[in-house]
Amino acid sequence: MNKNITYEVNNRKLPTIPMRGIWIFPNTIIHFDVGRDISINALNESMIKDSLIFLTAQKDASIDEPKIGDFYDTGVIAEIKQTLKLPNGNMRILVEGISRAEAKEFIFEDNYIQAELKEYVYNEEKVVLDDNLKAITRLVINDAKEYISLNPNISTEMILPILEQDDPSRLADIVASYINLEGDDYFSIIKELDIYKRLEILHGILLKEIEYLKIEEEINRKVSKQISKNQREYYLKEQLMAIRQELGEDDDEEIAFKYTEQLKKLKLNKKSEEHVLKEINRLNILSPGSPDVNVIRSYVEEILSLPWNKTTKEKYDIKKARDILEEDHYGLEDVKERVLEFIAVKKKTKGLKGPILCLVGPPGVGKTSIVKSIARATNRNFVSMRLGGVRDEAEIRGHRKTYIGAMPGRIIKLMEDAGTTNPVFLLDEIDKLSSDFRGDPASALLEVLDPAQNDAFIDNYIEIPFDLSKVMFVTTANSLNTIPAALLDRMEVIRISGYTEFEKLNIAEKYLVPKQVKEHGLKPNEFSISTDSVKKMITNYTREAGVRNLERLISKAVRKAVMDIVENNKKVVRISLRNLEKYIGNVKIVDDDIPKEDMVGVVNGLAWTETGGEILTIEATVMEGSGKVQLTGMLGDVMKESAMAAVSFIRSNQDDLGIKGEFYKNKDIHLHFPEGAVPKDGPSAGVSIITALVSALSGKKVSHNIAMTGEITLRGRVLPIGGVKEKVLAANRYGIKNIILPKANEKDVELIPNKIRKLLQFNYVETIDEVLNLAIKES
Repeated sequence: MNKNITYEVNNRKLPTIPMRGIWIFPNTIIHFDVGRDISINALNESMIKDSLIFLTAQKDASIDEPKIGDFYDTGVIAEIKQTLKLPNGNMRILVEGISRAEAKEFIFEDNYIQAELKEYVYNEEKVVLDDNLKAITRLVINDAKEYISLNPNISTEMILPILEQDDPSRLADIVASYINLEGDDYFSIIKELDIYKRLEILHGILLKEIEYLKIEEEINRKVSKQISKNQREYYLKEQLMAIRQELGEDDDEEIAFKYTEQLKKLKLNKKSEEHVLKEINRLNILSPGSPDVNVIRSYVEEILSLPWNKTTKEKYDIKKARDILEEDHYGLEDVKERVLEFIAVKKKTKGLKGPILCLVGPPGVGKTSIVKSIARATNRNFVSMRLGGVRDEAEIRGHRKTYIGAMPGRIIKLMEDAGTTNPVFLLDEIDKLSSDFRGDPASALLEVLDPAQNDAFIDNYIEIPFDLSKVMFVTTANSLNTIPAALLDRMEVIRISGYTEFEKLNIAEKYLVPKQVKEHGLKPNEFSISTDSVKKMITNYTREAGVRNLERLISKAVRKAVMDIVENNKKVVRISLRNLEKYIGNVKIVDDDIPKEDMVGVVNGLAWTETGGEILTIEATVMEGSGKVQLTGMLGDVMKESAMAAVSFIRSNQDDLGIKGEFYKNKDIHLHFPEGAVPKDGPSAGVSIITALVSALSGKKVSHNIAMTGEITLRGRVLPIGGVKEKVLAANRYGIKNIILPKANEKDVELIPNKIRKLLQFNYVETIDEVLNLAIKES
């Protein structure tokens, strides 16, 4: 292998489709039909998982039921981009080649083929273009140009830009995809990892194909002399006209004229209009059978379908906006107020470019529905783009139209769906963006969300600037930690905390129950549920920051009621505490892991997660040993460091803490954080860890009705932490009324609803001694 070329090798196990007479290479996009059961089953298996599939070539295309040895062991890992079910039961799929792979073993499952693969991920940055590689690259480019000039089936305009590739590996694959290859030739190219040797093989194949094309050209030239030019043109035009009349199609000149008239109505800027007109005029030049015709028509129709100058008349009536927000949502007063401020500024500045809102909060608290309410309040259309799992930059910016099966990115497609240039555009789950070798979608979003740049957003497919400056972009996230800093800098964060039990009760009675009754086809007088039943659902069946699980429970109760009415001819179903379990199942004790009595070494910590606040029980135990400290419970680095800091603090202050003996030499300490499968990290468990260790080492019990949070230093100072509101609401949900907080977080308690504050006792501390005096009981 060329010493300058490196591949990252991954092991994978993927469903496999043996292809008949169809070749695919990395960095190319193709579509083909799948009809055999083993292939359709492999396709379905791939779609269930990650849309990745291994494509290899079948040696003999006539074999319907291939066995091991009937197809090559080297092929391409591809991503399934689109699927379409055909009337005959077959599937038409669009795939993009990603990387080469070699099958170590083929496994015939019950109904499809699996392959144990060694994947070779090409690393372009490691390539060094030495003289040999430059020379063979130049030879292949010259061969390709000659081959294209002789082949009437390939458009010069389509392929020449591709030949300007800087990367010799991608050049080889793309050029090979345009050649009519035999199976053995394809295999020799696809299995070769050394780029020089691959280009050398391709050079030989191209020379052979060029000779064939020259012979064909000579034969055609001799034959064409025998036919009068005028007779031939007349005959072909008559044939073409008859075919078009049969299909009910207009000829290209008429289509081009219609496109031109529609383009003028869009009133694009001069440069953009000239660009599109150039493409339309090519329709008159190209041969009707040219594959470029459909590419150009698809491109022009996409341009014409976009809402270049269409807008809805925006409304900035603050009173109406307030009424809509109150009608759609209960609680969330801070969020509503911030949204109304945003609308007021928009009105005052006449729609001047403003910040991008980012709603951050746990699942189920109504982030998406708030954005829909903003759209309704401002009289804008609403579109939503889910970013969870988006890894390919092309999903944002689209593919260049020179690629087979190319299409615009999702931003432009959703603008087409919106039908206006000023919709409310929701970018959902922006914290779930990821990136891989296909590019970084977050970088593409920078231009979309930057008010200084997005008035000239260029999608790779449409190639001309599209104005996104009138769009009201709103993003949502569960956590800010995973949002790239450059993206976060362009957004104004609005935090949405979890709901109190009182708020959940009101949301259930005013919104969730009527919604589920309507969705399940019941009339309001056919179903009722008591307030006490809803309270029990909240306290005994769900302990969550939002109301998503509560809505599922209500939906379950309504479904059971519908079955009762239909099966037993009941007129009305009333759910009370007496029959609640019949409709939603047995009571769930959701706080079994919370201590019910004072115990040694067991502390209630308070933690923040993406789904809201949680009680984090910390357990410490001391055994005879040699001074080892063991931590369990899937902890992150920060929490491990807090535990080490706690042990160091106790060692340096053990006399003051009443801990006797050299425990760090003859005792083993085990700190356990239950729910070991759930990742935990952060500094805010510091005070809880010290309290648990002091209790375990001294044998004194910890009060079970106290919960605490705070970061510690080696000097015993208690430092402030984040997520106070979510943590306090979690303590209240679990019935813990006594809470220890850092003194520096006292101001954060004001954000907690007054009804909750009155029920709780807050203890503000500055040192760990204060924490221990409050939490540990003297024997």
